[in-house]
Amino acid sequence: MFLNTHFPRAEKYWYMGKLRDWSEAGLHPMIHALHYGTSTFEGIRAYNTARGPAIFRLPEHVDRLFLSAGVVKMKPPFNKDEITDFIKLTVRANNLESCYIRPLLFFSYGNLGLVPKACPVELAISAWEWGAYLGEKAGAGINTYIVPWRRVHHTQFNMSAKLGGVYVQSTICGLEAREEGFDEAVFLNLEGRVAEGPGQNIFIVKNGTLVTNDRKESVLEGITRTSLLEIARDLGFKTVVRPITKEDLFGADEVFFCGTAVEVIPIISVTDGSDPAGPRIKHTVGKGVPGPIALKMVGAYKEAVSGRSPRYEKWLTYVNG
Repeated sequence: MFLNTHFPRAEKYWYMGKLRDWSEAGLHPMIHALHYGTSTFEGIRAYNTARGPAIFRLPEHVDRLFLSAGVVKMKPPFNKDEITDFIKLTVRANNLESCYIRPLLFFSYGNLGLVPKACPVELAISAWEWGAYLGEKAGAGINTYIVPWRRVHHTQFNMSAKLGGVYVQSTICGLEAREEGFDEAVFLNLEGRVAEGPGQNIFIVKNGTLVTNDRKESVLEGITRTSLLEIARDLGFKTVVRPITKEDLFGADEVFFCGTAVEVIPIISVTDGSDPAGPRIKHTVGKGVPGPIALKMVGAYKEAVSGRSPRYEKWLTYVNG
């Protein structure tokens, strides 16, 4: 029996052509992806609007799902239009207005060699009501910890893909940051520069300019990140894409995370734990409270995803129309 205790309002999930009760499951323990992380996924949000639930940048998410599938040598069992329809169906079947959506492609049951030559690719789609990823108090700013482990490098695989197995590093370091008393982790890359969070991109603000990095810095160039770059320019802010050093991070006027799950969350302190043998030094960001530009980005993003900003109507896919 699978309860929906941690998946509020989830009643149905979609699996290989059929809606199933949330408590129903029948996956075999020898599924290839369970052992080797041979899966790819998307994190997508739908928001309540005046026209009903609308999914934010759904075509871009489906495109990336297929890009990721190509990286892990999967052939999806459905095309993009079909998966788009299945995602909308799943939201409707759960009577959700605002929700998080997780499509998952994975190598299923067949053989257990590293090469899944006998394993079909299967698709599951789930949706549930999920509020603030880092908790309701995160809007007041979070305290972060630079972990000693370096981010997977961009020369090791295509950083544009969201591959299940890669996220074990995010899980380990997210847990480590919390064990150390912090809200979230920050990764450096192999070059010692700032990469990203476990599932978030990073923006810094200096002298009114918003700065973020790109895939050459070992980050996933997130869809929320891309959206915020456009929103910021439309608001009249200068934006720059370039490497970010630790010194840039520590000396920033403002810092914030962004991502589909986390949305836009200000960072008010960074503690450097990147050298296991060295001292841990806490750096307060700006005045130690969310800054005005970060808060403006929070508000503008909320307006965009909720359909209150006509300029960004192009990013919304309405579930019921």
